[in-house]
Amino acid sequence: MYTEYFGLTENPFNLSPEPGYLFLSEQHRDALNYLLYGIVEKKGFVMISGDIGTGKTTICRTMLAALHESVETALIFNTAVSDVELLETIIKEFGISVFCETRTKKVYVDILNEFLLANFAQGKNAVLIIDEAQNLSHGVLEQIRMLSNLETEREKLLQIVLIGQPELKATLTLPALRQLNERITVRYDLKPLPAHEIIHYIEHRLRVAGGPGRVRFTSGAYHLIYYFTEGIPRRINALCDRALLIAYTKNILKIDRRIIRKAALDIGGDFFQQTQSSARKLWKRLMA
Repeated sequence: MYTEYFGLTENPFNLSPEPGYLFLSEQHRDALNYLLYGIVEKKGFVMISGDIGTGKTTICRTMLAALHESVETALIFNTAVSDVELLETIIKEFGISVFCETRTKKVYVDILNEFLLANFAQGKNAVLIIDEAQNLSHGVLEQIRMLSNLETEREKLLQIVLIGQPELKATLTLPALRQLNERITVRYDLKPLPAHEIIHYIEHRLRVAGGPGRVRFTSGAYHLIYYFTEGIPRRINALCDRALLIAYTKNILKIDRRIIRKAALDIGGDFFQQTQSSARKLWKRLMA
């Protein structure tokens, strides 16, 4: 709606993860390199963790685009599954045909192992990526650990990437999952953007969208954006999108503190803050 008004070719602040908009801060670049290293060097397990909206899924999709065509991938988003359903989904994602009528856990593992051995014989690698891994049950996590046993005498046949929220790290510290936790040799924890990178993040999004166009953010606006969003990219996108919409309706080009405060008030404090105490603090700032 407002893109033409601001001289942009597309919306710079969509909430959906788009690899082309990935802002490679130092830590996002590190996370991407950790992923690629773990896969290329066949380390078996890689884990990327971080709060909601920090860019985990976008990094994952960027990593997929960077992989060589010789890498077979299976990407799983629905993690509310049983161990048998997980195996069935993995086989489907790898495009493996199943002809036998018996569909047991052992049958699925044997079929997967046969595929991985054939894949290895062709000089290929295979990667299983599980997003929202914090929702996996203990039984399914144990099944995933067992899949890491599929290997030759020298290397793993399947590289497994777990992507999840901080709860995943806590779950893996449980005694029952110690063996799995010890196998994850490559891991990275994504943090929110620091205050000084907010301006670079927003400028990057505007450039990718064909800008910077005619829109201008004041230094005070950047300060409030960090205050309200705590440096979490998804929150930044939501706040900036609403701010540009408000500026468009008022026929102005400058995004200042007043516009940012109005945008945050429109969206609501619950979107930005996760605890009751911080929510009260936010609303006090909004209503000041």
